[in-house]
Amino acid sequence: MAGFATTGSYVATEDLAVAVNAAVTLGRPLLVKGEPGTGKTELARQVAASLGLSLIEWHVKSTTKAQQGLYEYDAVSRLRDSQLGEARVDDVRNYIRKGKLWQAFETEGRAVLLIDEIDKADIEFPNDLLQELDRMEFHVYETGETVRAKARPVVIITSNNEKDLPDAFLRRCFFHYIAFPDRETMRRIVEAHFPGLKEALLSEALARFYDLRETPGLKKKPSTSEMLDWLRLILAEDLQPEDLRGEARGVLPKLYGALVKTEQDLHLFERLAFAARSGRSS
Repeated sequence: MAGFATTGSYVATEDLAVAVNAAVTLGRPLLVKGEPGTGKTELARQVAASLGLSLIEWHVKSTTKAQQGLYEYDAVSRLRDSQLGEARVDDVRNYIRKGKLWQAFETEGRAVLLIDEIDKADIEFPNDLLQELDRMEFHVYETGETVRAKARPVVIITSNNEKDLPDAFLRRCFFHYIAFPDRETMRRIVEAHFPGLKEALLSEALARFYDLRETPGLKKKPSTSEMLDWLRLILAEDLQPEDLRGEARGVLPKLYGALVKTEQDLHLFERLAFAARSGRSS
């Protein structure tokens, strides 16, 4: 199997590509952390496409339980059907819904299993998956069967670092932190999404974006995905480089709603703009 590298629509730094390929080789889950919007979820999709594997996505919520990744037994429906005299009630398998791990385990050939935003769930969630991810099997108590992976899936787990993960879980993962792209990497990302973008417009957009990100006191820094949304709007409005140029530091660029997402940050820029105007008038 060929290794993972930058694709036509996803720019992978060398250390990220090394991490992906190392996790695949070791057969360990790849735990990916980083700021929201740095491409963690998209990484799993690109790995699947690049390696020619099927993709199974499990998006974790605050109410998600580890058991749901294995299977769920609908005892209520079975009881109701028994009261109605339904014939299907005799086979308990009719009331078992396969979870994402089960789907990945039974996939013909290898699959990529994305466990997205694992830090949203209860702190015990990662520990509850330790044995299944280690042994690549689990027991179905209602049927007495053991489900084993036909081929070990490539497991990619993302976290926004909202809470610490258990040490026992971390020991079983290959870890990589996706740092926020520097200007050159961001340029490559933009060019992958907007080929043929005029250099003057790209340079000005990058300058304004990083000026905004580096503003002291900013609560929510704009992400890569927000930069791409902003550029999409710039192109739709047919803005020119001079339209993006600010007269003073702290003045928000046009279409800033794609970049600034909190009232606190808007107030910050209002104060900076006021200070800049006061400085010019004095």
